[in-house]
Amino acid sequence: MGRIDKGVKCSVISCDKDAIRSIAAGKVTAAGLKTDAKRRAYLCKEHYKEFKKVTKKDRTLEKWRYKSTI
Repeated sequence: MGRIDKGVKCSVISCDKDAIRSIAAGKVTAAGLKTDAKRRAYLCKEHYKEFKKVTKKDRTLEKWRYKSTI
């Protein structure tokens, strides 16, 4: 049973909703979300959606890079 199952809240400042995902804190701050996390950042549904929108181009480029080397 992980922290999300136990009911941890979203790590984004001024958000008190329940988290649905945990992501490395460095990736979340690089995406522009303000968090108070040091290692893992827990995101609610709305902030996870925003995180995916911001990082879509980076994820696509990484997928293409690894696909071409195989």
